[in-house]
Amino acid sequence: MKFRRKSAADVSEAGAEDGSTSEPVVGPHDAEHVPADGIDRVDLGSLMVPPSAGLELRLQVDESTNEVKSVLLAGPEGAIEVRAFAAPRHGDLWSDVRPQIAADMAQRGGTATEREGRFGTELICEIQVRRTEGTTLQHSRIVGINGSRWLLRATFLGKPARDAEAAAPWEDVLTQIAVRRGDGPMPVGEPLPITLPEGARRVTPPAGGTAPAPTEA
Repeated sequence: MKFRRKSAADVSEAGAEDGSTSEPVVGPHDAEHVPADGIDRVDLGSLMVPPSAGLELRLQVDESTNEVKSVLLAGPEGAIEVRAFAAPRHGDLWSDVRPQIAADMAQRGGTATEREGRFGTELICEIQVRRTEGTTLQHSRIVGINGSRWLLRATFLGKPARDAEAAAPWEDVLTQIAVRRGDGPMPVGEPLPITLPEGARRVTPPAGGTAPAPTEA
């Protein structure tokens, strides 16, 4: 089923017209339309991330530039890496990005297969990764969600990438994230800036890396 997003305004207007009870707002959300759900989200600039029991919030930083590249929610069985990008007001940037990710994965000797999931068309990726203990097969699942002038891309790693049942609570966390696009002009595909809070833990990107960022269009 195609993922559909409703703003708080959409829900309230619909309820006013037909007199029905307001239904829950579906996320991820635009920062301007975050529902009054009582969640105290961590403000990281372009991303507002909900705390989740059992998951550690980390920021992946490029040591050469000191730039925060992505947000990582990590647990004992896996992780989810989240990034947001500038997108056109009307369009489907995720459909443009998927072939780029698949081509890059193939160039690195891996595979990327499309399938339909909770958030629409997603990519199931496999690639051989060399580690000190030997070569292993790394699985990842990449989803993209088109928002209001932004694209939210999430990469599931570990068990949430392989097991649909195990992925469900991770997907729920993803629906609670809010994206702050900002008003300024940006090239399509440019990463939205992530703010590094004081005392944040620096994390080196995992061996083998994750999917590449969308290129400018």
